[in-house]
Amino acid sequence: MIQKYRPVLLAMGAALAGAAVFQEIGVPAGPLVGSTLAVTSLAACGLSPKVPTKLRNLAFTTIGVTLGAGVTTHFLSDILRFPISLLALTMTMIAVMVISSAVLRRYFGTNRGTSVLATSPGALSYSLSLAADRPKGEIDTPFVMVLQSLRLLIITVALPPLVALIEHDTGGGVVALAPHTLPLALSLVLIAIAVAAGLLLEAVRIPAAFLMAGILISGLGHGVGWLEGRPSPVLTFIGFALAGAVIGARFAGVTRAQIRDLFVAGAVVTAVAVVLSGLVSFFVARLLGLPFGQVWVSFAPGGVEGMSAMALSLGYDPAYVATHHIFRLLLLLAILPMFIRNGPKDREGTTS
Repeated sequence: MIQKYRPVLLAMGAALAGAAVFQEIGVPAGPLVGSTLAVTSLAACGLSPKVPTKLRNLAFTTIGVTLGAGVTTHFLSDILRFPISLLALTMTMIAVMVISSAVLRRYFGTNRGTSVLATSPGALSYSLSLAADRPKGEIDTPFVMVLQSLRLLIITVALPPLVALIEHDTGGGVVALAPHTLPLALSLVLIAIAVAAGLLLEAVRIPAAFLMAGILISGLGHGVGWLEGRPSPVLTFIGFALAGAVIGARFAGVTRAQIRDLFVAGAVVTAVAVVLSGLVSFFVARLLGLPFGQVWVSFAPGGVEGMSAMALSLGYDPAYVATHHIFRLLLLLAILPMFIRNGPKDREGTTS
């Protein structure tokens, strides 16, 4: 029995320990960064940490419920500022995919489909499902998986301290979240309702179903004035820790040789994405009068759950950040198949 659950126990233990240490020493988004690094280290040592689907869903539901606590009764008036920002996000996302995939084809010898799926910003599971649907040999699936995971790892670890440093130097502020805390019992009930809603959304194939369910249920309650406050800090800590464990566990089964060989490619395309999103974010922040870090986290090409958790940890407006990442995910669902079919012609040769 212990042997059966050993990968899960290792992942949970490492995630909680890493989260606690990084929170204690004051690292920005400490629970998320600490748990990610701890579980990734286990995976690199060949210990195969694992996060069960039910725990993953529970973690992202908790994060969604916490994000929803940032919705206020004047949310609809606030959202009037989003169209310009969402348009800028759309152009940034397409530019990132075009430039990054071109770099992979030109300098790393990948084919069109592989390069597009490897650089799609924040859609790992969808990218892998598209790869599985293509004819055998057309997509280098391990390449896609490793590069997507490396991008997510690098952004999760590097972006919080970078944003904190820039905000400190520029005097940028953050948006305070709900100052009150819901009782533990009410928090558990709210999460349970959101989990049930997540199962319904998952059944109809809604992307990031449990995160969205948490945001919708909690956001509705806070938006109409039925609720006031964030879930219990204990629950949000566990949610962040588990989210980091999910990211780190993706490296289980990936050999050190694969990571070493593809690290340069991953670092290059991640740098392109981060720098480009940062430049656009700077101008959008100045135009809309928003904190630069808040816009950058909203535009950065990480996973919707991880980036939403990061924004929450850094104290940014959760409604703004979640709206942008969910919009980006929905847009990717629509355009990725088109990019694969209609992109530029492949170069000869593929990577292994």
